Amino acid sequence: MGLILEVCVDSLAGLAAAVAGGADRVELCSALELGGLTPSAGVMAAAAGCGVPVLAMIRPRSGDFVWSEAEVAAMLADIAAARVAGLAGVVLGASLPDGRLDVGVLERLAAAAGRLDLTLHRCFDLVPDMDVALEEAVALGFRRVLTSGGAMTAAAGEARIGRLVERAAGRIAVMAGAGVTVETAPGLLAVGVRELHGSCAEPVAAPGKVSEMGFGPKIARRTSAARVRALKQVMEAAGGVQRHV
Repeated sequence: MGLILEVCVDSLAGLAAAVAGGADRVELCSALELGGLTPSAGVMAAAAGCGVPVLAMIRPRSGDFVWSEAEVAAMLADIAAARVAGLAGVVLGASLPDGRLDVGVLERLAAAAGRLDLTLHRCFDLVPDMDVALEEAVALGFRRVLTSGGAMTAAAGEARIGRLVERAAGRIAVMAGAGVTVETAPGLLAVGVRELHGSCAEPVAAPGKVSEMGFGPKIARRTSAARVRALKQVMEAAGGVQRHV
């Protein structure tokens, strides 16, 4: 299997830049500055025909991943919206108060997703035992798990990620994410990672009045097609990229 670059975006402009730069897959969110929240149904629908697989983040609020029953109901509705929009899949996660995966809630969410492609997000980085959580993700039917190896960045968690790749043994993909750049990608690929996840974003100053009125931050981050392309080139040099998987 070739290498796969997934780019996370939180706008339709970001989606267009990711596709133009050569992303193989897109994680569609809102509010990336909060770690990514569920995009609107309208944005999901607009993204469906972009030409590459798009997976929607299903996360109704920022903060932890311990969901109330009302939040689970909202997530089930958002999964249905992703299916109606024609997206390829969804990105899910749920935790117990002690950080372990909430297998019961994840079973409900995965069942609602049906045949949609499933990614377990970085709630995985909060678990007390990653080996146990990896086996749970396999049993739940996730196609991949996104992780930094429990560290602040994937580069810092490189050794742990490599051990997870070995344990996964091809049963589930271990996708490295958090601070993935052209500088950090080679080390991650060297430990056996086949999928990389990054924002490929650059800082952009907001117009003064916009930030002054509280409509956005003074410095925002915008997906850069050039940064996507550069990361793809690094991956191609490491062994080739499988397109649109």
